[in-house]
Amino acid sequence: MDPDGEQLGIKPLPEALSIARQLDLDLVEVAPLANPPVCRIMDYGKFKFDAAQRAKESKRKAVHVGIKEMKYRPKIGPGDYETKTRQVSKFLEEGHKVKITIMFRGREVHHPELGKKILDRIADEMEGVGKSESVPRLDGRNMVMVLAPDKRAKQSAASREHHEPSDDHGAPLTVGDTEGTAAASDPGPTTETNGDE
Repeated sequence: MDPDGEQLGIKPLPEALSIARQLDLDLVEVAPLANPPVCRIMDYGKFKFDAAQRAKESKRKAVHVGIKEMKYRPKIGPGDYETKTRQVSKFLEEGHKVKITIMFRGREVHHPELGKKILDRIADEMEGVGKSESVPRLDGRNMVMVLAPDKRAKQSAASREHHEPSDDHGAPLTVGDTEGTAAASDPGPTTETNGDE
């Protein structure tokens, strides 16, 4: 085959090499098991470079989704809860799935409703960032739930940001914004009525 993919027919090896040299290209065997073997005249260095570029581009486009895990306890304090939940939100925004584990100790395992309550609360707080991929289930002494990033919510948020007009500071404008500041600072006259009227 010539560089354009046209068939040149069956040629003896010396003649094929001679044609390739005249074109200042390489003779590459592309189907060695065929009978007779198929060869192509091409710039092999350029072919390898293009293949490497394609592989690099496909790697760049591939999204590596990892599963992160966050562990809670049924008696978790408010500060720890807030910190861990913020981290869960961050993982979801980065595109990772998050496995939430409630760890029961001792007699706590007899009260799975406490763990379910925490998992339901997390799922509610992640509304718009992530969605529950599996219902909370008891697995030995742990209760597990998996959250996945909510792509639809992310896309709708991106489209809203794209379409909303904003002022110089990036805040969205609302109708009557210029008068609204004056109206807010000057409440105007007030009247009082007593209950008899």
